[in-house]
Amino acid sequence: MSLDNQTPPEGTIREWLDARAEAGGRAVVFPETGDELSWTALREGALGFARSLTARGVAKGESVAIIAPNSHEALCAFYGAAYGGFRAVMINLAAGRDAIAYALEHSEARFAYVHPDCNDLFAAAAGEGMTSLPLGGDDEEAALHDVAPTDHALLMYTSGTTGRPKGVVHSHASLLAGGWTTAVAHRLAPQDRGFCVLPIYHINGLCVTVMGSLVSGGSLAMTGRFSASQFWAQAGAAEVTWFSVVPTIISHLLHGKGEPDAECRARLRFGRSASSALAVETQQAFEARFDVPIIETMGLTETAAQILSNPLPPEPRKIGSPGVAYGCEVQIQDGEGHEVPRGEDGEIVVRGPNVMVEYLKNPEATEGTFRDGWLRTGDVARMDGDGYVFVTGRLKELIIKGGENIAPREVDEALYTHPDVVEAAAFARTCTRYGETVEAAVRVCDGSQLDPAQLIEICRDRLGPFKTPDKVHFMAELPKGPSGKIQRLKLADILPPA
Repeated sequence: MSLDNQTPPEGTIREWLDARAEAGGRAVVFPETGDELSWTALREGALGFARSLTARGVAKGESVAIIAPNSHEALCAFYGAAYGGFRAVMINLAAGRDAIAYALEHSEARFAYVHPDCNDLFAAAAGEGMTSLPLGGDDEEAALHDVAPTDHALLMYTSGTTGRPKGVVHSHASLLAGGWTTAVAHRLAPQDRGFCVLPIYHINGLCVTVMGSLVSGGSLAMTGRFSASQFWAQAGAAEVTWFSVVPTIISHLLHGKGEPDAECRARLRFGRSASSALAVETQQAFEARFDVPIIETMGLTETAAQILSNPLPPEPRKIGSPGVAYGCEVQIQDGEGHEVPRGEDGEIVVRGPNVMVEYLKNPEATEGTFRDGWLRTGDVARMDGDGYVFVTGRLKELIIKGGENIAPREVDEALYTHPDVVEAAAFARTCTRYGETVEAAVRVCDGSQLDPAQLIEICRDRLGPFKTPDKVHFMAELPKGPSGKIQRLKLADILPPA
């Protein structure tokens, strides 16, 4: 099976994994241990888990929980669940016991693969009747269910920052399309090796890197977690040609002491940023220091990751934009569902083969997210004459001060202009005079002598007094979701008012 730049992949994950196994070669290397996993071994591990599930009477389409950090076991369990015709429930290990318990209960999973490192977490969160299964067993004769492209393959829960987590359902077809949008945008080829440092229980790690390598026929280097001190050494040792990270990781690498060696730097085609907006100053400083181009992108759990990407050099990248649509259609629409003129603000909507099937057991939320076949993202943006999208904020994150909309990203960008700022997030604070006013939280690099008043003055100079934060809070760490995205909506609750 080969990559077609114009047509989404056909078939099922089972068929694609079989094809990669028959072709042979390395699927994953693990720089922390030096271990390797061939496509053949990955398929055999998946097949063993699939058979053990069918032998225990697990029905086609039934949820199977996977509770594991990045590892060869997690990959075999995910692929095994999909291979066997089941719905893989990727459990977010960073979500906390209550959220994990909710996901396990809501998904109605009876069986789970539990990595040894997660036994205590499983014991604390799992309800009665849930059974932990090993990856393999003595079930060689167990017959597999038939699998079709439209069958459910993945259930992944949103972070639930504004309410109960929603269970996003993807089919074999939409997951493969998610890997395809990445492969097409970044021109991934069999000789490429991606660097997976983001957890595969998040859609970025799963679809961009795992599905991207399956569809393109390339390989992966995978670590259990991101390490700023080891990143460049691991990237060099594993001979990666690209990596996918989030803005906070880019900022930590920029402010860290490590450097890629000459061979690593020459081998890297690009780094990829997603999950939240990347500050212009951070991107420019990173590229100047490391001589590695950063491709800013945008995606959602509901779209199997990527919907927008900047082109690879030498095609034009527009710094500050997550780029143009690849493999799907993107519009900017008003509140009535009409496309707005180029250059005007509206909501990003998307439709295409990578869009989710539904929110599990939540028809009201599903119906509210779709309008006339378009999935509403909740992101406010404008599109320029070349089709590049410029995101100004989230509908739920807009700061409305005295009836005027203030995009938090404007304030973030001003704060990031100071080289000592590692993380920054503006947020709304309830105010009796204006309804809402602006505050901000920042993390600065170790040893910095930066004063909040200096940052306020920078904002006043760049943005004017109306958009300038009344107070800038210094924090050791800003709250983040599992993808590394800063959760600005939590800041007003955990920080004292000005």
